Amino acid sequence: MNIKINQIILFLLLIIVAFTSGCASKQTRTKSSVVDYLYPKESGKIVQPSIPLLNIPIKVGIAFVPDQSAKMRWTRSRSTMLTEVDKANLLEKVANNFRGYKFVSDIEVIPSAYLTPKGGFSNLEQIKTMYGIDVIALVSYDQAQFTDKDFLSLTYWTLIGAYIVSGEKNDTSTMLDTAVYDIASKKMLFRAPGTSKVKGRATPINLNEELRADSLKSFEEASKKMTNNLIIKLNDFKEKIKQNPKQVKIVYHDGYSGGGAFGLFELAILLLIMVITIAKKSYLNFK
Repeated sequence: MNIKINQIILFLLLIIVAFTSGCASKQTRTKSSVVDYLYPKESGKIVQPSIPLLNIPIKVGIAFVPDQSAKMRWTRSRSTMLTEVDKANLLEKVANNFRGYKFVSDIEVIPSAYLTPKGGFSNLEQIKTMYGIDVIALVSYDQAQFTDKDFLSLTYWTLIGAYIVSGEKNDTSTMLDTAVYDIASKKMLFRAPGTSKVKGRATPINLNEELRADSLKSFEEASKKMTNNLIIKLNDFKEKIKQNPKQVKIVYHDGYSGGGAFGLFELAILLLIMVITIAKKSYLNFK
């Protein structure tokens, strides 16, 4: 009798150990990709970008590209996923940093539901018609949460290569990336990344709640870094236009009086025209 009881106890202990071991090793990963959205392999189409024609001030849209259905194995509820409300709040914070620029007439936060998985540029043309935007900032992300003893190494593939973000037990690592496209020309104007790593402090009792909090915190931190990089890349982009105006054509709407690099570029063109006109008149008078 005692032997059977001992066997039952041993069996129950084995179940408990197996269960707790399974709980101690969790991997959750959610991601989206600009490459998969704009250049799906199934379409077989080759995208040929042309020279962008920017009408200043421009109307910009910003949106998260659709999530990928393929995830790492789920061992918890999907409460750690970024909800549509979370996405909208993050995008509003990013957009607010650019609404003060005079060469931007408006920034529209576009719900992810309007972006079709693997929709490509045809989907962007539909969004352009719906919102009347000229340029769109496409935000993709890759977030991984590990709750085991292994080290986390998150490799995130972007349009120009791979980023590697390291982590440890219970860490949340996040990579955000924004690619800014002129829709009509299908040309990427510039892009900027942002990364974050949040150290885990979750216990088995409140693991779901802590993972959810860490997930949002990591997205917030990554979005701030991404926004700062976007501002830097935007200034770099304006400098490139001044140095090589053939890369992008600029047209100004009537009544536009914006400053900054675009205004200086326009002023330089006007001064050049004035110099040529004066020189021509002087030459004719001399003759």
